[in-house]
Amino acid sequence: MTVEERHGRFERHAERILDRARRHGASDAEVCVEGRLASLTRFANSEIHQSVTEDAVRVSLRYVRGRRHGMAVTGRLDDSALDSLVERAASNAAGTAETDDWPGLPEPGPIPEVTGAYAAATGEATPELRAGVVRDVIAAADAAGAAASGSFATGAVTTVVLSSRGVRAAQTRSDAWLVTVHASPGGGTGYAETCAVDVADVDGAALGREAAGKARAGDHPVVLPAGEYPLVLEAYAVADVLAKLGRCGFNARAVQDGQSFARPGLRVAGDLVTVWDDGTDPLGLPTAFDHEGVGKERVSLIDHGRCDQVVHDTVTAARAGVRSTGHALPAPNPVGPLPANMFMAPGRLSREELIGRLDRGLLVTRFHYSNPVDPKRGIVTGVTRDGVFLVEHGEIVAPVRDLRFSQSYLDVLRRVSAVGRDRRRVRGWFGGVQVLGEVTAPAVLVDGFRFSG
Repeated sequence: MTVEERHGRFERHAERILDRARRHGASDAEVCVEGRLASLTRFANSEIHQSVTEDAVRVSLRYVRGRRHGMAVTGRLDDSALDSLVERAASNAAGTAETDDWPGLPEPGPIPEVTGAYAAATGEATPELRAGVVRDVIAAADAAGAAASGSFATGAVTTVVLSSRGVRAAQTRSDAWLVTVHASPGGGTGYAETCAVDVADVDGAALGREAAGKARAGDHPVVLPAGEYPLVLEAYAVADVLAKLGRCGFNARAVQDGQSFARPGLRVAGDLVTVWDDGTDPLGLPTAFDHEGVGKERVSLIDHGRCDQVVHDTVTAARAGVRSTGHALPAPNPVGPLPANMFMAPGRLSREELIGRLDRGLLVTRFHYSNPVDPKRGIVTGVTRDGVFLVEHGEIVAPVRDLRFSQSYLDVLRRVSAVGRDRRRVRGWFGGVQVLGEVTAPAVLVDGFRFSG
């Protein structure tokens, strides 16, 4: 099925649902049909053990009657499922109280032209193609005497949004996502990850060499005491910092609920830190509109260390007296709008030059099992993973056993003293909400980071 055929099929289903809702008595209605064709190849101990494909659909209906509104979701497109969807959404609306600040469904607005969101090679990738990329990852592990595990996912997401207000939006996006962890006999582990619109941009051999090199260099780690260390955070760790702060701080619902640190002009980072969200940038995983059919806008989040703006959906925008920035997530959404296409401005230094500025400190590959514990202060607890190294006089001298932390990610950004020139694109964390998004980030030098053990 071509992209155009898939759009047409989903639009016809959305029209049928809108018609059912009108005949049922809705004064307004909005339908979002999202289909995911996703394939996955898993590997462990340097062998492929699973290759699966899922063709799934998710249909949500917002049903409005006056100032009451309700919603329902289904994973089927047959007539009985669609009838049930309308009945449940109408029942939910009838059972809710009238909402005084309900802004109504969004009106039609401009949707930006986005290029480079879909690659047919990715959407139509075969198990043999994925196996070939995984073979390159495993070959790099074999050459280093390590064992490779991980997954390689390819697929496409088609999103159609139609409403009784006249919103009509359709797009298809593709995504190839490779993650690998290599384990060395001496106890070292290494990590590498990338995501891309075009599967041809995924270099399995390069990622395999990266992970294998970290794993072998991590053999026989030493134990360091708890305390504060200057460090270089690689792009994977920086992406975690940005994604967590995006969820906790630059989300308009969190601001309106008094749970965010963000205030315009507030100093939250060093001067070298500039961060924005831009769903239309082809350097990321571009998207033209959100799950309300509102066009994406570029939003400045941190401008040379100071808070600038936050992202909005229709509800939060109406409360703030501004327009939506196009950041609504799939409904029902208890999280609020999120920046799902984050970028941090690059600096001028190479990775080696960043490490060279450490007299005595650490090189950290990534953070694992990191969870916010105090969103207003940006405090996150977690542990390092898959490559921590002691650096002395600008040289890596020993691998280090993983360290646990409870640290303000805002303090991390405030203490950034240098930024790398090369950036990595990785899949982001969006508070448990399934959404296709990414973070594009450089490595950074941080003057101090406190580890608890």
